[in-house]
Amino acid sequence: QSFKLLGFLDVKNVPCARDSVLYGSLGSLVMGLGHFLATSRVRRSCDVAVGGFICTMLGYWFYCRYNLAQQRIRQRMLKEGVRNKALFEGSYLDPEKEQTGSERSNS
Repeated sequence: QSFKLLGFLDVKNVPCARDSVLYGSLGSLVMGLGHFLATSRVRRSCDVAVGGFICTMLGYWFYCRYNLAQQRIRQRMLKEGVRNKALFEGSYLDPEKEQTGSERSNS
């Protein structure tokens, strides 16, 4: 089953959404409870908890999406390298093939 946060963020299908919400709720709990234990002000602690949720969620969202983009770039480069390896293997363009002196002069 799909769970939509605030009616538009599909947590199941959007990469990093689930982890961001979980870390945000943990950050909210820690910051709100910490502020309450330090000051004993309930209303201000709830405000700090909401702010902690937003900051933690957005911070982890950007961190996770950046790492996901880096991973996709590395996967695309690896896929292209494997495709080129299969394409050029055994030909004169193969970078791993040892070139003899006559082949070097022709290139």
